[in-house]
Amino acid sequence: MSDAKNRTLTIKKVLNAPVRLVWEAWIEPEHIAQWWAPKGMKVIIVKHEFKVGGKWKFTMPMPDGNEFISEGQYLEIVELKKIITSADFKPMTEGVELQVFFEEDGDKTNFTFSVVHATEGYCKQQEKMGFYNGWGSAFERLEILVSALANTRNLKSGTIK
Repeated sequence: MSDAKNRTLTIKKVLNAPVRLVWEAWIEPEHIAQWWAPKGMKVIIVKHEFKVGGKWKFTMPMPDGNEFISEGQYLEIVELKKIITSADFKPMTEGVELQVFFEEDGDKTNFTFSVVHATEGYCKQQEKMGFYNGWGSAFERLEILVSALANTRNLKSGTIK
């Protein structure tokens, strides 16, 4: 896989929430439904078996009545550190691997999200189709969610940040 770098699109962010909250946002269906899609789109969690070998499927109703389907199978999970899953995003993207890494940095989380494509050409095509805008919008929603969760938990514990 020496050419993996040329087949991979990556987004890195520092999220203003502890790693445990960011992890929860990735694994709890009620949280996933709040951020997985770009702004303005609804997410329906059809299946979510968060374990190695477990399958997941989320749908997003489109304005034209069709559905955008996200689905895959968890390949590797290291609690609070990494999630690796196969993924299909029908009808646009199929046969990719998502690699999500979480690194604790005090009250913040260094977050790295990569999508590995089968070929360099397919990777370039996906980038042109709006990879960074689409996932960037979803991750803006993720940032809002984890910040809100952190603030809520700080208020409940009496800690003001």
